[in-house]
Amino acid sequence: MRTSMPITIAAAALAAVALTPGLARAAAPPTLGDCAAGELCLWSKTGFKGARHVYELSGIDIESCVALPEGSSAASLANRTGRPVTTYQSAECAETGEFQTYPGSGTWEPESPYRTRAFKVWER
Repeated sequence: MRTSMPITIAAAALAAVALTPGLARAAAPPTLGDCAAGELCLWSKTGFKGARHVYELSGIDIESCVALPEGSSAASLANRTGRPVTTYQSAECAETGEFQTYPGSGTWEPESPYRTRAFKVWER
């Protein structure tokens, strides 16, 4: 009987976890936003939702500050450019506000830690 006790407790624990709604949802993989290879995609809302701005390397000056259209900002992003991208809270790429660099190897950020208003694409 002693050997069946741990199995019964483990089965009960697994059942409790499976029946807890919050834990069941947390296990589901996140849905990634639609962003093609070679693009930097920025969404106005978290979770890759809302208005989307798409930038390709062919239309960006490397290491130059690129501001999002006036009055807009981004709350989630995907970097598929193949190059590092730094996003800025400031529309002028000022480092006095928040900023963060994302590698270009296919980075998906469903919730940026701040509202992104500008970015720079760097050489590799």
